[in-house]
Amino acid sequence: MNSKVQIIQTSQFVQLVAVPLAQSTNSSFDIIIETEISIQSYCEALADKVFSLHQSQFPDFINYQCNNVENAIIWLNKFEKLITLNEKLFTRKCAFTGVSKLINLIEKKRSEMQSSRIVEVKYETPKRFINAESEDRIFSFYETKKHIETLEDFDDKIFYLTEELLEYEEADIVSTHRTLKEFNVQCEKLINKLERLKCLNEKRLITKQNFNNNHISLNKIQINCNVNQLVDVFYRLNREFFVDGKPFIDGNTNDIVNAIVNIFVDKDGRNLSPLTVATIMKPSKEEKRPNIHKRIDIEKFL
Repeated sequence: MNSKVQIIQTSQFVQLVAVPLAQSTNSSFDIIIETEISIQSYCEALADKVFSLHQSQFPDFINYQCNNVENAIIWLNKFEKLITLNEKLFTRKCAFTGVSKLINLIEKKRSEMQSSRIVEVKYETPKRFINAESEDRIFSFYETKKHIETLEDFDDKIFYLTEELLEYEEADIVSTHRTLKEFNVQCEKLINKLERLKCLNEKRLITKQNFNNNHISLNKIQINCNVNQLVDVFYRLNREFFVDGKPFIDGNTNDIVNAIVNIFVDKDGRNLSPLTVATIMKPSKEEKRPNIHKRIDIEKFL
């Protein structure tokens, strides 16, 4: 059955229970949709079904739908919202008395279901820390802040807060704490704070790095021997001299090269070339290191 009306505004039903006419087991109360099921088509088909019923059938229709969905209270809330969003359309099709009866039946059914619950839903978070509740979750800035304190990266913190903020803005809030600040306001405030701290931290790190770089360049040690003589000392201490089975200087070649070029300058005060130092440090480049007569005798120091 195709929809005969066009809903002005849809209600965001969580569960869309509808069938084609051929699969219907109760043609009087089933929501019939022959095309693709969507929020729009479901709302329109639901309205069509209500408009086709006599007011005396409203109670049975509501009971039937509540029995077919997983969460009847949520369905009732969405049905009520559909009616209020399209009040003029429902009043025109059902008359004012019909709309009033529908609203009263929804309220009555909801009250019956709530009072019949044996165990009230309880959250681990104490009520005093819950800013707001929607139909399917709570929003607690206390819990949100506690979670982001476990995150180390600024971007991770900001991303999580933004996700929570968007969830709150899209949720149908059913209750709010009368003394706590609004959840979204607190999230936005903390996001702004983290963004400012991130910016300041980045500037601080750049300043610190620049200071370290300048400090290193101003305090380099000048050598008065050939570069290959100095590098040869590091090469032999790393590869030929051992203590307790370990090299005198234990480290990978790249780290040793970086240490040499960041600590020393040549006899003319010029920076050492990382490429030159790395070449001398290669075992296969023996010709780049000094011959035995020009080597620095380090054995007498060990």
